[in-house]
Amino acid sequence: MKKKLIRLKESVKKKRSKPGVDDKVPRITNKTVAEHREEVIGGARKYILPLQQSKHKIVLFSIGLFIAAVLGFFTYCTLALYRFQDSGSFLYRVSQVIPFPIARSGSQFIAYENYLFELRHYKHFYENQQELDFDSSAGQRQLSEFKRRALDQVINNAYIKQLAAENNISVSDKEVDDEITIVRGQNRLGNSEEVLEETLKKFWGWTIDDFKRSLRQQLLAQKVVQTLDIDTKSRAESAVTELKNGTDFAEVAKKYSDDAATKESGGAFGAFVSRSTRDLDPLITSRLFDLEEGQYSELFATSYGYEIVKVIEKKDETVKGAHILFNFKDVESFVNDVKASQPARIYISLPELAAIEQAEVTQEEIQ
Repeated sequence: MKKKLIRLKESVKKKRSKPGVDDKVPRITNKTVAEHREEVIGGARKYILPLQQSKHKIVLFSIGLFIAAVLGFFTYCTLALYRFQDSGSFLYRVSQVIPFPIARSGSQFIAYENYLFELRHYKHFYENQQELDFDSSAGQRQLSEFKRRALDQVINNAYIKQLAAENNISVSDKEVDDEITIVRGQNRLGNSEEVLEETLKKFWGWTIDDFKRSLRQQLLAQKVVQTLDIDTKSRAESAVTELKNGTDFAEVAKKYSDDAATKESGGAFGAFVSRSTRDLDPLITSRLFDLEEGQYSELFATSYGYEIVKVIEKKDETVKGAHILFNFKDVESFVNDVKASQPARIYISLPELAAIEQAEVTQEEIQ
């Protein structure tokens, strides 16, 4: 029995003397914790550093790709606008966001969007109302003329704005709304907001805001001319003085009026007019219906000159009237003075009509 116990003890000692799992686990003490921490972190670095480098490469690649896309986008837009002169909807929207210039007058750049705004409403009207095919030779010739007209218009508008700023001239929202109210009161723009919007879209491809924008520019040009055309204002005031001194309206019309068609008849219009008459400026019609028979109006301005109107006779819902017209000088007479001292620099080239016509002749000879 003793021998068996002795052999069992020896067997246990041998097993304990063999290295086990517990012997492989490091013993961590306060003195060795820093060493073991560095050992663990060092082992993890071989996984962390490659991951960080991959993220860095992804960021650089993404930035590079973004820059390439932006450069490609600007290159495409530049070629489309300046070389191919694309006036499509996409590039028009782009030009509304990014201020690509089409010309420069003095120190001011003229936005390409202004040019497309003018050109696109010409194209819309002739494509949809006149059924003009701009791919035809006649359409190409007409399009070239539209481009020239639109470019001249936006350059003149820039000079008009400059003259307006120099003379403290502006157009308020109320003035624009009042103009629309007068025209709509005569049923020239429809009797509701929906009809007006539909009409503008159908004929010009405009929204109401587009229409107000165009109208604001017209009113600004009108006010600039009123301010600068001193000679016409002086003639008109002389006529008003004679009327106030008792001179007959017809005699004053014969003496001063610039309307060759009516001045010899004392300024009288040929027929009765109604509120919806489209042959007269809406302001004239409005003033006539505000007067009593035999009365004449104060001097007022229209888009083309000063007017004085008189009611000769009223009959039912119509009026027979007369007027004295004082034509403004053309706004270009004032714009050209600024152009001479500050010529515009244009960033696109338009095809000459002569070149288009020559190409048509050559095409006919080939056929």
